[in-house]
Formats: sequence, C-alpha cells, structure tokens
Amino acid sequence: MIDENTYKVTASEALAHFKDGSLTVHEYATALLARIAARDADVQAWAFLDPAHVLAEAARLDSIPIDFRGPLHGVTVAAKDIFFTKGKATTAEFAATNVGPKTKNPHDPLRTPGGSSSGSATAVRDFQAPVALATQTGGSTIRPGSFNGIYALKPTWNVISREGVKIYSVLFDPIGLYARSVDNLTLLADVLNIHDDEPAPGIFSVRGARFAVVKIMVWPKAGPGTVSALMAGVELLRKHGATVEEIELPPELDELPQWHRTWLAAEGRTSFLPEHRMAKGQLDDFLVAHVENRLGLTRAAQAKAFDSIAAARPVVDEIASRYAALLTPSDVDEAPVGTAFTGAAVFNCIWTPSKLVSMSALCASYGGYPESDNAICL
Repeated sequence: MIDENTYKVTASEALAHFKDGSLTVHEYATALLARIAARDADVQAWAFLDPAHVLAEAARLDSIPIDFRGPLHGVTVAAKDIFFTKGKATTAEFAATNVGPKTKNPHDPLRTPGGSSSGSATAVRDFQAPVALATQTGGSTIRPGSFNGIYALKPTWNVISREGVKIYSVLFDPIGLYARSVDNLTLLADVLNIHDDEPAPGIFSVRGARFAVVKIMVWPKAGPGTVSALMAGVELLRKHGATVEEIELPPELDELPQWHRTWLAAEGRTSFLPEHRMAKGQLDDFLVAHVENRLGLTRAAQAKAFDSIAAARPVVDEIASRYAALLTPSDVDEAPVGTAFTGAAVFNCIWTPSKLVSMSALCASYGGYPESDNAICL
C-alpha cells in the first residue's frame, strides 16, 4: 500500500507496517525517492544518491523472512558524508569547516540549515528520510537540529563506535542522531545499545523537577531570537510545574572555549595530514592551517588544554547532577541568511568534550521541546 503521504511515515511506523504487510520496503523507498526528486532542487540534502541501488536493495530486503529481520530492517537512514557508506548526505568539507555545502534550510531556502551535519538534518526535516546519523566536533549535531526544528541527540562521547567515520578529533567527535520524534531517537539508541548505568527511576515528570538555565561565558553573544526562545522554554517549564533556576559556570571554566580550540587545532594537525600531503591545493585553507600549525601551538599548550578539559569534566558533572537538565542555547541566534556560512559553535563547543548527553530543545528560529532526562538541552 502506498499513498501520497507514505513518505511521512516514521521509522517506528514503517517497521510496524513492514511487519503486518501493509507496506513493503520497496514501496516505502519508492515514496521517499519521489519526495527527494520533488524537493531536491530546493533542499539539496544529498551529496550522492543512487536510486536504482536503493530500489534494488529494498526489493532484496522484502525477500527476507520476518523472523530473520533486524531491528531497523528496511528503514532509510541518511548518513553524513564522512561515514563509509554508499548513500551520502551533505556536509562541510570533512565536517571540519563553517563553510556550507549546497544544502538549503527546508523552512527558508534563503537560510543555512546549519553545519556540519547539513544534509542529515535537512533530509529528516524535509521527510526525505525518517532518521539520520551525524557527528559533532563543535556544534555539528545540535546546531543543524535546532535550525531545522528536529530532535537531535549527541550522546556521551564514544558510546557509539566511530569505526568507518572520518575523524577530525579523537577527543571530541561523538556520533549524533536525528529524528522527528522522541520514540524514533529511542529506537536508534536501543539499536546502538545506548544505556545508562542505572535504569531510569520510572516515568519522568516535569512537574516538581529542577532545571537550570546556564548562561555560559559567551552569553553576551546571544541574539534576541535566542534569548526569546530560551525564555519561552523557561516559562513553558514553569507553567508545567517545574522549578527553573539561573546559574553560571564557575570562573575556572572560563577558558573552556579556548581549550576546545587549542585541542581541535592539535588534532586537526594529524587528522588532515594525509589529505594535505596528497592534495593540499584542494584542501580548505582552514584545514591547511591546522596541518601547518600556523597558530604556533606548542606541545605544552596542547597538553595543558587536554588536562584542563579533563579536569573540567567532573566539575560540570557535579553541577549537572543537581538538576533534571541544564538549559542553554543551541546557537547565537536565528539561522543566518545565506548558505555560505553554517553558523558558529560558540554555544555548543564547551559541552562537546563533556560526558553529558546533549539534546536540541530550544532554538532561535525553529524547533520543539524534546522530553529529556539528565540531558543538557542545547
């Protein structure tokens, strides 16, 4: 069965339909490919897509008996173009620059969809795929999730294997997840075996829970859209019976953005050395600068940044342990006009090295309020 709305079917719904026989994988793939064909000129979420291969694979999956199918059997997943796979969603060069790919924001084609997980986020938002894989070195999962108004999850560092992914920073670079619903994020988390050490204490209730708004060291950079969205979220929580406090991080963490930049430059120096040696002229100058160490970073400075980040983690953990979640902006302001610049990661980068989970919950231009427990909402 296929109709004009089949492309809107979520991952969970698709699995249920495949199981009861009301929808085949081939029909679902056909509907998504039709959606992509209709919207690709306006959105351009894909770096590479082979429709014939997709349909052939869908037919093969339909031939597999129900009892031998896996938990994501037949579900279309958009993979960021640094994953070793045959289907590619767009990204900035090596997911390492703020220079946008061709992709446009589905809400407003004059604006960036964010980066560097541009194609992954827009494919999910525009109903071209139900779920997607991303990565985050600075703000590459959370920012596009915010700009596109979808559910984004940056799990704790290294809980998802990074095998088959081009790495910018070993210390950072967790795999991120996108979906249009919380249950689809849960589906992906379960498939990837993401679990807490201790089971959740029953159903979480906003009423009576404690939250904190964290005005981090770059708060003066927040634009009116970001401030308005954050305050709207605070009022919504209070309306539902939550306690929301305003806090600041201790001054000894003020250098976190600089530590992040220092270590990123240090890791980029080795990560992009092969590309520098093989095709320096094709490499973005930002990455060339890493390899050539134009900042003149010493090994001592790199070690200090590494040690400082490590020391900051338990401090952040202790603060977070007092609340159900911490609230802080996803980005400076609304998605910037134009697609050349994907936005700044200043509100994300200090959280990326932490052990805490991040979810896209508040944004300046689009988005919703995911139900999250023990998460930083960026």
